[in-house]
Amino acid sequence: MALADVEVVVDMDVEDASEVSEAVQVLRRVFGYEAFRGSQQEIIEHVIGGGDAVVLMPTGGGKSLCYQIPSLVRGGVGVVISPLIALMQDQVDALRALGVRAGFLNSTQDLEERRLVEAEFLAGELDLLYLAPERLRVEQTLNLLDRGKISLFAIDEAHCVAQWGHDFRPDYLALSMLHERWPDVPRIALTATATDATHTEITSRLQMAKARHFVASFDRPNIQYRIAAKSEPKKQLLELLRSEHAGDAGIVYCLSRASVEKTAQFLVDNGIAAVPYHAGLDARTRAAHQSRFLREDGLVVVATIAFGMGIDKPDVRFVAHLDLPKSVEGYYQETGRAGRDGQPSTAWLAYGLQDVVQQRKMIDGSEGDEAHRRRLSAHLDSMLALCETVECRRVRLLAYFGQESAACGNCDTCLAPPQTWDGTVSAQKLLSTVVRLKRERGQKFGAGQIIDILLGKKTAKVIQFDHDQLSVFGVGDDLKEAEWRGVVRQLLAQGLLAVEGDYGTLVLTETSGEVLGGKREVPMRREPEKQARAARSKAKGKRAAPADLPAEAQPAFEALRGWRGRTAKEQGVPAYVIFHDATLREIATLRPSTTTELGTVNGVGENKLAKYGTQILEVLAGRDPYEGAEGADGAVADPAAAPGPARASATAPVAAFDPGPMAPEPEDEALPEPPDDIDC
Repeated sequence: MALADVEVVVDMDVEDASEVSEAVQVLRRVFGYEAFRGSQQEIIEHVIGGGDAVVLMPTGGGKSLCYQIPSLVRGGVGVVISPLIALMQDQVDALRALGVRAGFLNSTQDLEERRLVEAEFLAGELDLLYLAPERLRVEQTLNLLDRGKISLFAIDEAHCVAQWGHDFRPDYLALSMLHERWPDVPRIALTATATDATHTEITSRLQMAKARHFVASFDRPNIQYRIAAKSEPKKQLLELLRSEHAGDAGIVYCLSRASVEKTAQFLVDNGIAAVPYHAGLDARTRAAHQSRFLREDGLVVVATIAFGMGIDKPDVRFVAHLDLPKSVEGYYQETGRAGRDGQPSTAWLAYGLQDVVQQRKMIDGSEGDEAHRRRLSAHLDSMLALCETVECRRVRLLAYFGQESAACGNCDTCLAPPQTWDGTVSAQKLLSTVVRLKRERGQKFGAGQIIDILLGKKTAKVIQFDHDQLSVFGVGDDLKEAEWRGVVRQLLAQGLLAVEGDYGTLVLTETSGEVLGGKREVPMRREPEKQARAARSKAKGKRAAPADLPAEAQPAFEALRGWRGRTAKEQGVPAYVIFHDATLREIATLRPSTTTELGTVNGVGENKLAKYGTQILEVLAGRDPYEGAEGADGAVADPAAAPGPARASATAPVAAFDPGPMAPEPEDEALPEPPDDIDC
């Protein structure tokens, strides 16, 4: 089925002009928000009415409300299928803080804990039940669901059903049985990223041909996209953190486990609170590091792609990539973990020649047939095009997902536009060098040796192979070494040069002859001398004030954050489970003096107002609501001290130290090492 064959409802604002619907009442009473955003209300009303829906909405766009509110309105239990086993505890904690009766069933629980949750489900004492997809392969779970009243099925992270996607989960393929076994129960599939092809695959594999499709804008205007030429990536990262993100929480992605460990240690050695996360760590360590990231301020997680899906931490101020992502979809999803609270955030990528070489070699050595390798190559080509573009990064990124956008004026190419130059002659020189080595000497070499030949460098290796006797020796001394690396990188990106074998040797492609024969021009991108920076640079060690917070409200905001940190630590939950920063900013700005006034603030629902209202007013009055009480003395200040685990309950048992299925990541031994003549 093509995407054109399904009804698509694009983002729109919906107002209930007549009377307040039950959905809006729940939004205000339970969640504490006055109105829906974008197409939320239309999605919710459609599902409440019993319709199926496929929802594509960016991270931070409010997808969860699209199934949580219908579950509360329809009656019965909303069953949420999610691969995020390690995060179910926090998801349930957040709902219970709102007064929503939520529970979960997954492999982290013992028999007694599962029986307690099952009993609550059968007794109608749950509003939402979270299940790992593998639970639906167990007949006992299916029989349990048969005996209860199900209001809807929500399939979260629905892109996991895409068989050739970056987050494929085999258990998702079995979810088509939901419609077969419970044909009258509405289904809603949700994802934060999907191309037309992935969107179509979700629809087909989940058998949702009759579903309405809601596609929100994929634009994240608060994220600044920047791609820097890679030189010394760890030092470049450190400069970014010190100059722009001191004291901020962030995620750093690396391709290999070894790189994760080295980068995390490098940051720690330089005074940055950082922890590693990858599938090679034991489950207890992974769970502890994830818990610290969710509960502490200013912690940096250095991770493989095994980390991040479903992370609901709102104040992640930056996502950095030290290695090239394999696809634009993966890049978008990973960078989307920054700035969920709408505050200015940075997506920074260090990209160089070695990334292209390594990724090409990984594709050549990948499992699967030739069609699979072509798909991987197409994904990489799109990512390379994003890196090498001279137009607005945001325009190029959204175009990949089939959406139009005006230039943002905030990404690196908008702030410091790169120049283009005619690289045809330089390309001919480099390709000729590859040809002469092959024809005259029967040799193949990597980029480093070829660049040395072009520059006329008499290195030991050049002398050893008599390459100083080649007619092309020294013909490229009009460019610097870094510029030649850019030429190689862009020729690889344009498919005019290829990487071959374990040593990363350069070879011609079918289209190289067009350049050598003068039949094709080769425009190239020249890196700007001055790299773009975020507008909100800050002094070393100082946390930047939120962009929308008046200066006079800053003291109250910090006092509220201190109270929230103490409260969260006592309850053993992430701080955002108490209140999001956006809610605290509004409270600090409005300074309500009564609980009635406080109840009008977005994010303060009835349950939280009753639970925390008096304490908040005490904080605003300059008093300590914890005075005389034992407990923590404010927000977590020591990044090396992990907070205690959440308290156990029958409905929301503490997750055992098993983060569940990990996102696929390459084993270190499966990663081809860059050739000696390519700098890392």
